[in-house]
Amino acid sequence: MAQQNLSPITGILEEDQVFIDFGDHEGKSILEIADTLPDYYDFLIETKNGGNCTIKRSRDKIFRLNVTPTLN
Repeated sequence: MAQQNLSPITGILEEDQVFIDFGDHEGKSILEIADTLPDYYDFLIETKNGGNCTIKRSRDKIFRLNVTPTLN
């Protein structure tokens, strides 16, 4: 049985199949962020671990990552 590597952000979904749906990096895949912006990728991991990220599949069948704003 082959072991599948799980993404710390997308889980079982391939990182090239999930796209940022907010901010300056909207439209970029998680894989592209991992390759070009490692600090921002780390921020997304921290945000996901804090329970403030959701991945939704839109009507056009694209997976989109959203961040829920936190109240201070």
